[in-house]
Amino acid sequence: MIDKNHPKLSLRCQCALLAVNRNRLVSRPKLSAEDREIMRDLDELHTRWPFYGQRKLVRELRKRDRRVGRKRVRRLMKMMGMEAIAPKRKTSAPDHSHRKYPYLLRGLTVDRPDQVWCTDITYIPLERGFAYLVAVMDWHTRAVLSWRISNTLDTSFCLEALREACRVAGCSPEIFNTDQGSQFTSEAWIEAVESMGTKPSMDGRGRWIDNVFIERLWRSLK
Repeated sequence: MIDKNHPKLSLRCQCALLAVNRNRLVSRPKLSAEDREIMRDLDELHTRWPFYGQRKLVRELRKRDRRVGRKRVRRLMKMMGMEAIAPKRKTSAPDHSHRKYPYLLRGLTVDRPDQVWCTDITYIPLERGFAYLVAVMDWHTRAVLSWRISNTLDTSFCLEALREACRVAGCSPEIFNTDQGSQFTSEAWIEAVESMGTKPSMDGRGRWIDNVFIERLWRSLK
């Protein structure tokens, strides 16, 4: 509906009349086939060495005959939401619109099935682009109770995996541990977990080791 060559109405005026933000007129950058191949390699390298930063990743990519520079790697890593695991300063404030729950597994002895379940989301490379994988795991047996794949990062496919895990196990856990992702702090997820009589537990910010078993699953899977 926007006419960029309109003789009388400027773009600013057209956007104001249509209640459209002018930022929406900027076309999104398109990924080339080479970019997708590099992102595939970055996914593999980051899974193997999650503590590697941009410089080391550039070196590893060049060993694979990828003609890349640091700026390109930085851009693709930002698009993938990828960053090296390293101690960081707490420069960002948490999202106060979602309630955060304490981590309940510290010092807890997990010695039986269905005492603690955990879940997490990862991305998996496809021929074109990426899809998102969620899995529910029993903390004690390390058994994957359910999993779902989606092309969007909404909460619905996480809830489907939760319902499937309860059906497979025939019960619900005492504690359900997740990270502080928006899917797991949403009202829909919290209501579903608490309606089962389960206590929500959440990792500390930047504490990937708090959910280490499912993080190790992703490494084995990839």
